[in-house]
Amino acid sequence: MKITRTLATSTTPDGERITLHEHDGHHFLKVAGLQLMSTTASSSEEQMAELSCANLPAQARVLIGGLGFGFTLKRVLALTGPDAVVDVAELLPVIVEWNREFLHEVNGQLLDDPRVRIHVRDVYELIDGCGNERYDTILLDVDNGPDPFVQDVNERLYQKPGIERIKQALRPGGRVIFWSAHPDKSFAKSLQGAFRNVECIPAKAYPKAKRFTHTLFVADRT
Repeated sequence: MKITRTLATSTTPDGERITLHEHDGHHFLKVAGLQLMSTTASSSEEQMAELSCANLPAQARVLIGGLGFGFTLKRVLALTGPDAVVDVAELLPVIVEWNREFLHEVNGQLLDDPRVRIHVRDVYELIDGCGNERYDTILLDVDNGPDPFVQDVNERLYQKPGIERIKQALRPGGRVIFWSAHPDKSFAKSLQGAFRNVECIPAKAYPKAKRFTHTLFVADRT
């Protein structure tokens, strides 16, 4: 019988216990004892990257909110050229540390790709302070979606002032994608009030899943 090993523990800014585990070659991240992500379920993150990277220019500027286990980053790097700039904002320092120390063979080595710039800070701060250096695409895999699970401050990304600020951080024709653990009609309506085209796309956690358990909110700026 293969055991589950606890590799590391820490605490979120809101005081919740966060733990990294390994079982049978797979890794799992839990917050307050509840599983937040795993290396067994990355399909929706990869789909998110594919939707965001369609029709990007050669010198694309990409912003990823939430490093996680690096699957979104991996797919973005595979779909962008050598002149792209990929900013990755991760609020929790331990996520970056654990990717380097325990998850190097998963996707941790990608943190040293010359196109990648890691920012240990709130993605909202990067969006709010980007000025004229706007992005071609923004991917927000932050917390659990519009209903925060890890940190309450993440709510501002999904409220109307935050949505408007995200829009202003995009170049004309740019695209933002929000990952969510569930559908949210109210959030979709808020996006429709700010963006030209809005789609709510169901996504699977892994390729052979029978159900679409996640939602990708895709919004394009004129």
